[in-house]
Amino acid sequence: MPNQPNTRRTPLSRARVLAAAVALADQAGLEAFSMRGLAQELGVVPMALYKHVANKDALLDGMVDIVFGEIELPSADLDWRPAMRRRAMSTRQALKRHSWAIGMMESRHPGPANLRNHNAVMGCLREAGFSFEMAVHAYSAQDAYIYGFALQERDLDFKTPQSAGEAARRRANTIGAFEDYPYLVELVRKLPQSGYDNTVEFAWGLDLILDALERLRHVAR
Repeated sequence: MPNQPNTRRTPLSRARVLAAAVALADQAGLEAFSMRGLAQELGVVPMALYKHVANKDALLDGMVDIVFGEIELPSADLDWRPAMRRRAMSTRQALKRHSWAIGMMESRHPGPANLRNHNAVMGCLREAGFSFEMAVHAYSAQDAYIYGFALQERDLDFKTPQSAGEAARRRANTIGAFEDYPYLVELVRKLPQSGYDNTVEFAWGLDLILDALERLRHVAR
């Protein structure tokens, strides 16, 4: 008797549901995301999802925790500054991959990866000699910058360093009397030549913050 083709489906699990949800959100954004659409993607009825996630809020909690799991934790083998720098760079890259998570990173119920991340960052700062209050300030300043830059990067959507110059030219066409805005004229003229590299800009601002924190750490000591 000939072998019958194997038509068994991959069993549904919480991990599979979350991975499919993240992939769907990456593709379409949260605006078009729904439990029904996720069920169709997985080839199941919507009620099957609720065996693995209690509701959509619980699903979003798990999705955000996956993003936290992709962020490099500050290493105890590095000095605090390069450790924080690598963590910031990794956070930006994770949010570029999952831009739907911007604005949700600190608002969802924390999962294991979230807790590990926050504990590691505070531990790095405290072990570096920052007081509790200074560590909180340092943590807050870094995350405000990282999340804010990620939001701006998503909204501006400059694909290449030259994209900013092209956007400036388009914006110039909507501005009235240019003589009233001399510094915008300079921007429109020079930005296409100089370009605007998001990676360079992010690193410049990040280093400014880390340098300032290092000076404050020495003063506090």
